[in-house]
This record gives sequence, C-alpha cells and structure tokens, in this order.
Amino acid sequence: MNSIAPVSELLALQETLYTSRNPTRRWLHVSRRDRVEELLRRAAAEGPTARALEVGPGSGVYLPLLAGLYDEVVAADVEPAFLDQAHRLRETHRNLVPMADDITNTDLPPASFDLVLCSEVIEHIPDSPGALWGIHRVLKPGGLLVLSTPQPLSPLEVAGRVAFLPGVIDLVRRVYREPILATGHVNLLAERELRRQMAVPGFLIVDSFKSGVYLPLVAEFGGRTALRLEQWLERRLSGGRFDGLLWTQYYLAKA
Repeated sequence: MNSIAPVSELLALQETLYTSRNPTRRWLHVSRRDRVEELLRRAAAEGPTARALEVGPGSGVYLPLLAGLYDEVVAADVEPAFLDQAHRLRETHRNLVPMADDITNTDLPPASFDLVLCSEVIEHIPDSPGALWGIHRVLKPGGLLVLSTPQPLSPLEVAGRVAFLPGVIDLVRRVYREPILATGHVNLLAERELRRQMAVPGFLIVDSFKSGVYLPLVAEFGGRTALRLEQWLERRLSGGRFDGLLWTQYYLAKA
C-alpha cells in the first residue's frame, strides 16, 4: 500500500480510530472491526486452520485474533513500518511471520494458505484485479477470502474528499481534535465491479453484507443522538436498494 502520509502518522491514526471521542467515528470503526472478526471466526470454524495470510495488516488490529485461530500467520505488506509493527506483535504471538510482499506480484508460494484476510486494502491498490489474482493464487483450493472495502458513494467517502479541500481540512481538525489524514483511497470499487473482479480469477462469494452510516455535520455535532439515528438508518438501509450508501462492504469468498 502506498502511503500519502508518513507511516508513523498512519499508525497513530489507525490506533486512534477505535477510541475516538466522536461517537460516530468510534462506532464506524469498532463495528467494522467486529464484523471482520466475526467473519474470521466463521472461516476458522468452517475450514482448515493451518496457515493464514493477512495482506496489508497496517497497525495489526487483526493479527492477534488470527494468531489465535491459525497455526501460522503471515503478515505481508510493502511498508517497512507496518512490518515493524508486526514484528513487535510477534514478541507475544510467536506464530506470526512478517514478510515484505506485493500481492499484485507476489513471491508467496501458490496454494499455500487456508485463509487470506484483505481488509481496507484493495482501495489503496490501483491494480485490484492483479491483487485478487494474487490472492486466489496463494489460496488452497477451497480456501477462504475475507475482504472488506469502502463503497464509493457512501456519504463518508464523499465527505472525505470534500474535507481535504483547501480551507476545509483545518476546520475539520479543529472539530475533531484528533488525527485526520487523507485516506489514500485510489481505487474505490462499487459492488457490481468488485464482484466482477472477484469472479475473474474464480472466487465464489459465500456471503456478503454492508454496514456503516455517516451523516455529515450531524455526526460531528449530534453526539450520541446522532449515533442512534445512524444506527437506525443502518438497519433500514441494510439489504435494500439504497445499501450502496452504507460505508463498508464485506465478502466471504471461496477460491
């Protein structure tokens, strides 16, 4: 993943998101994490648990859980600082194996993993078809992919682009009083296109769903009342014709 800010700042941001003082910001990221973890537990319960790979582990949010579910976990990234973070986690999780690797041109052996996790990574990779081919290549036949990525028309992604306009970002940072960095999203994929790209190498989607509602300004100034409204809207939109407005799409797919 090519960063657009110093990786040390990205690590600090990723760690802040789960403890944000803003209820909506905290909920969006904690609930996304919880849904990914549910899929990981489901995958481990349904298939072999010898080897797992996380593509782009970032700050390593999911690595401790993966290390508890699988005999060996490879953490592959192109950013040295993220690999350093994985090495730190290895001090308490000895079955972690940090490795420098680009999934679009991977050196990992074919058919060598029971599970691949790719969470909030594909949107940072211009060559998403190449990444999906690489993931399919390293999965064993019948192996599982857990993938999550933002939806391009969600209000959060649209607002994120507006937030970094000249003069706006300073106001946003004063409101949040927390790290606010550009997302680095260069390849946001709508559901139809993502499903098409996953089908090309041969993925079979076992399950999919979406979550997360963000209401601009309401989220910033409405506190917990805004959060309750957003959670209600999430339930109303989920599975309906307007679920493209939800922030994150999730997939469990079989190679």
